[in-house]
Amino acid sequence: MKKLEYDIAVVGGGAAGLTAAAKATSLGKKTLVVERNEYPGGVLQQCIHNGFGLHYFKEELTGPEYAARVQNLAEQAGAEFLLSAAVVKIEQQQNRHTLTVYSKADGVTLVQCKALILAAGCRERCRGNLGIPGDRTAGVLNAGLAQQLLNQEGLLPGTRAVIVGSGDIGLIMARRLTWCGVKVECVIEIMPYPAGLSRNIAQCLEDFDIPLYLASAVTGIHGKARVESVTFAPLFNGKPDLSRERRVSCDTVLFSVGLVPENELAKACGVEINPRTGGAVVNGNLMTCVPGIFSCGNVLHVHDLVDFVSEEAEICAENAAEYCDHPHPAATPEIPVEPGSHVRYTVPNRIDPAKETRFFMRSTGIMERAELTIADQDGKVLLEKNLRYVKPAEMLSVVLPENTVGDAEKLVIALEEK
Repeated sequence: MKKLEYDIAVVGGGAAGLTAAAKATSLGKKTLVVERNEYPGGVLQQCIHNGFGLHYFKEELTGPEYAARVQNLAEQAGAEFLLSAAVVKIEQQQNRHTLTVYSKADGVTLVQCKALILAAGCRERCRGNLGIPGDRTAGVLNAGLAQQLLNQEGLLPGTRAVIVGSGDIGLIMARRLTWCGVKVECVIEIMPYPAGLSRNIAQCLEDFDIPLYLASAVTGIHGKARVESVTFAPLFNGKPDLSRERRVSCDTVLFSVGLVPENELAKACGVEINPRTGGAVVNGNLMTCVPGIFSCGNVLHVHDLVDFVSEEAEICAENAAEYCDHPHPAATPEIPVEPGSHVRYTVPNRIDPAKETRFFMRSTGIMERAELTIADQDGKVLLEKNLRYVKPAEMLSVVLPENTVGDAEKLVIALEEK
């Protein structure tokens, strides 16, 4: 059994993990990235479309180009990698964390570290998560798997497709399939508004005249050896109106219905999970309730742009490096933060009132104009920000300056339409 020691271990070698490793190593910390795939980059490797990097690298890149950039940053800084390796257990022992790692090449490896960064990203929700009725037949797959088949393996998933859910991966695949000669019949979305970015609605659906049916639900997937058709109906009082049910012929159904943060390891080692995000509950330093375990990227909360994943990962790595040097800082009372009206979630969930804090959040609906407020438990407003065209698909961000909260015991972040 091999034993390794590092200052910081990073679980996950996607955008968050690579950026965190680059930053931590540049700060003088011996850092290891553990990645279950045979090469780093995560889901970016299959995202061959452009649109990445405009914020972080100040130029437009494809997914593989973005992955190569952050990987080069990590390698040049001196980060080390353990590839084709899976972390199966995390244990805390005397202010250190021990990772049990399985790999075909090395068998069992024990990795000890002072600080641990969770950056394993997300997995896609599937038909089974939603309980979609109908036949169990071939041709039903997640949009991300279809993307991998087409972009990395050169395989068409079908000839006529229906996409369930208007998440960004599904929208991008609608365009990609159309370019490759696959007829995309329609996109069906259960919410009354699209789940993906506005630019993807315009560039991937409207530019190709692909119908988008909002406030509609799939009522059945039909076929024998392979999918033959899909039925769906508009919602009335939250239930499908079967009197208006429609049938669409197709041989492929792609699901793009959201992401689930990969936090099974975190739960097993005692990390508290936020039910609103599926990610860890973290403080302003992005540290979980387990001292020395940090979280960033899509495993913490689902981001709309990978650039923001990298920015968050840098902050996380800085805090992890600081923890390595000062694992027992003076105890400072932290103030809990809660989502208020029209706010689905907030990150972080606890803050140090003496420090500047950047909050990320999502709205529960579309607003043409809105006012974002941060108030204390008595409703005293501490910060206001006017916003234009708020929608759930796009993250919101606001910075609360240091020493702003006074004697507040709790903060509430809310949105109100103006």
